[in-house]
Amino acid sequence: MSPIPSQAEAHFSRRGLLAAAVALSAATGFAGVARAKPAVAGFGALKRVDASDLNIAYAEAGPADGPVMILLHGWPYDIHSFAEVMPILASAGHRVIAPHLRGYGETRFLSDGTMRNGQPAALASDVVALMDALGIKTAILGGFDWGARSADIVAALWPERVRALVAVSGYLIGSQAAGAKPLSPEAELSWWYQFYFATERGQLGYAQNREAFAKLIWKLASPKWAFDDTTFARSAASLQNPDHVAITIHNYRWRLGLAQGEARYDVLERRLATAPVITVPTITLEGDANGAPHPDPAAYAKKFVGRYAHRTITGGIGHNLPQEAPKAFARALLDVTKL
Repeated sequence: MSPIPSQAEAHFSRRGLLAAAVALSAATGFAGVARAKPAVAGFGALKRVDASDLNIAYAEAGPADGPVMILLHGWPYDIHSFAEVMPILASAGHRVIAPHLRGYGETRFLSDGTMRNGQPAALASDVVALMDALGIKTAILGGFDWGARSADIVAALWPERVRALVAVSGYLIGSQAAGAKPLSPEAELSWWYQFYFATERGQLGYAQNREAFAKLIWKLASPKWAFDDTTFARSAASLQNPDHVAITIHNYRWRLGLAQGEARYDVLERRLATAPVITVPTITLEGDANGAPHPDPAAYAKKFVGRYAHRTITGGIGHNLPQEAPKAFARALLDVTKL
């Protein structure tokens, strides 16, 4: 997990996801490509593309020639966070792409010899590599948790590739130096899992109990979201990716300076360590019941120096905002270029 006024929205429901799946399949014509493996619940067969170190699996909806929106999920979630968002955006004429991040779902490394690197610069570079592989010059980016951090980084370092940005919990760009600074005891407590992952016991525990661990995180991060077992199981299947544990552990250890990254990202990380401003049009979002560590909106507003707005989504909305309040998330993506 990562550290506007708007009408309250009902909690995400099983019926809503099933309806979205029908809309995604029937209304938008999304079918993916023919594959031997079973379809992914709510999306059908995913598309795939080689992009730098990865073969990235992604859901796609909407017209192929529409303006592109790329939606980025977080930990420990997956592309089902956008199952109700994608049909809304597709029906508005957008080409909508939701990739499984490295270490999730059907996304795979192309080589066994590639480092299973979870550092932020690597994850953000995957987004640019995906755009290059698909011939996408510019896109609107939207994300939450790890996905919001990646979207922030791409917008900060490659603004020419980003038409606009929607980021849940706002400005999440950090560095190892920033991660070395102690927080208040209360704030440190909220990062308990990061310290757990710093130990070998934590790595083994997560490998053995990743679904139970993820369900606990979901409950803590979204205390008012009444998700059911079927909803959780759809996303939990993505955590069985063979590289998921390695990517997760490396990500959190890297943040604490307990693991090294790759030298090829050193230049990017030095730029990120300066906390660069974001110049593209941006809407930041926050749920009124987010139980995960997250910054106060007032603390990051000045990092967005272009056209900017913030929206707090009310009604008991937690950390997984796109899935808990899909209409509000989609509305922000449709509004952001009109600021």
